[in-house]
Amino acid sequence: MEAERRAGQRAWVVGQDKESASQYRVTTVSPSSFRSFPVRRRDARASEWRAPCTSQYRAPNTAARGARRKPFGRAERIAAAFVIGLIALAVPAALGRLFRLRITLTDSAAPAGIYRLATEIPVGRGALVAACLPAAIARTGLARGYLRPGDCPAGAEPVAKVIGALPGDVVTIERGQVAINGTGFADSRTAARDSAGRALPHVAWGSRRVAPGQVWLFGFNDPRSWDARYFGPVPLEGVRGVLRPVLTW
Repeated sequence: MEAERRAGQRAWVVGQDKESASQYRVTTVSPSSFRSFPVRRRDARASEWRAPCTSQYRAPNTAARGARRKPFGRAERIAAAFVIGLIALAVPAALGRLFRLRITLTDSAAPAGIYRLATEIPVGRGALVAACLPAAIARTGLARGYLRPGDCPAGAEPVAKVIGALPGDVVTIERGQVAINGTGFADSRTAARDSAGRALPHVAWGSRRVAPGQVWLFGFNDPRSWDARYFGPVPLEGVRGVLRPVLTW
């Protein structure tokens, strides 16, 4: 009976930290062994007691690691967006120069899309070309918003137009239509005002023969096209090449 009484007085002590969720080695300890450390009665301060941990395991200090992870601030987000924007602009421009690509967003002379500039193809009547306008004409286009900035004279972009007349051809400009060598073109009426309601200067009515070294560029695909009806002939040397469609929409 004495042995059974002593066995009933044995206690189970779990060798783990109170704040750890993992269980470790469980050992039986005689009540007499508790003399080596104080045991307090469970009262209002009993939660301050920590059982001795027999395991060498320590939970990782995740709080300190997480404290170092600070979210991007507003200034960092703005800077990152600015860098991404520069990359988004620089990559298409670099690819365009490398492969001689041009993105045309207007359909004044041809469907909008991506075109490749072919300099090896000879230009001819009816060819869609990229051409730089003379500086005086380009400045008017920039001031009125007809042209965007580019690398042509006066800092304008090349225009994408169709060669309507070559040296020796006869061009007739009338209020209702344009005719080349006596053949009139549909949708070639000359407008009196632009889309903003401003007066739109045009070449004088009548017929004239195209001089050597000059071309007339038109865009009859859109009645709002700003072309040779309004600024007249341009030097042939300003033509950079023929535009061949890669993808149109």
